[in-house]
Amino acid sequence: MNIGGDNSQGVVHYHSVVFSELEPETNYLYRVQGADDFGSEWMRFRTASTETKPFRFVYFGDAQNDLLQHWSRLLRAGFEHAPDAAFALYCGDLVNQPHRDLEWAEWYKAGGWIHGRWTAVPVVGNHEKGRYDRDKSKKSGGGVSLQWRPQFTLPEVASLPEKLLETVYSFDYQGLRVIVLNSTDQVEAQAEYLESELKRPGANWTVVATHYSLFSPRENRDHEEQRNAWKPLLDQYGVDLVLQGHDHLYARGHVPVRTVDGGYSDAFQTLYVASVSGPKMYELSEEKLDSYKGEGYREGKVCENTQFFQVISIEGDRLVYKAYTATGELFDQVQIEKNFKTGAKRLF
Repeated sequence: MNIGGDNSQGVVHYHSVVFSELEPETNYLYRVQGADDFGSEWMRFRTASTETKPFRFVYFGDAQNDLLQHWSRLLRAGFEHAPDAAFALYCGDLVNQPHRDLEWAEWYKAGGWIHGRWTAVPVVGNHEKGRYDRDKSKKSGGGVSLQWRPQFTLPEVASLPEKLLETVYSFDYQGLRVIVLNSTDQVEAQAEYLESELKRPGANWTVVATHYSLFSPRENRDHEEQRNAWKPLLDQYGVDLVLQGHDHLYARGHVPVRTVDGGYSDAFQTLYVASVSGPKMYELSEEKLDSYKGEGYREGKVCENTQFFQVISIEGDRLVYKAYTATGELFDQVQIEKNFKTGAKRLF
């Protein structure tokens, strides 16, 4: 692959290996062996159970800027709190310029060997998408980052348009289903896939991850197309948690269960979170959040100018959500209790 433009490496080579026939609940060691007997350090991963069992994962909003200088401490603080996390979910804008190899190198170096321990679940953001030429790699209208598919080997969904491959996918883990959407491209085309995954049996909990906030807390920003295409399905199938990025601040809220007359009851249905893990920050607009009340959104807790990581634990009939600052201080926490037979939920 020829990485040109403002990159310095020229021709680079990417390799991926897909393991098959692995045993459940088993520790595996691996290393990367190169030419001249050069090899990486040994890494370990543990496969999931075939049964529903407790586990936890970590979630990060946008990293995007100053990755090595400022994002690294946040990522490593997350590892200190949840070294046993099953996976790490990155809700888009991992870098600032989509095709710039130096920024991707910083993203990996910021985590170092942590990236070899945590399974990465990346979400495409608008900064992973743009035209590619020598001077205009940040401009919109182009495709996904040249590095995206070579460096992330993600599930390919044959029913989706080719442009969405490895940017829209899902997986199950010990009773949880995670559905990753691409909020930057062909939004309507993803609705059918989203519904098929929401109605597919086999999961006690459902998390949807997307980059653009369906209820953006920023002034002069409203992702109405995504909200119109996806929220009716999230309501209909009672999605438990929606994780988002893009707005570079912290906003947790929820949407109650819809009533037959189109209104909203007092019964909790879906938790919505937008968060940021990097140093770039924006201002919150309370007026903007108030404007979503007619669509069911109820504001919870908000914050500006603070980097966060989140640890989410699945513990039987409870989902425990905790948000931490870069210094490891607990900032916010809520729990969802769910009756798997009736679907009734309680937020506390």
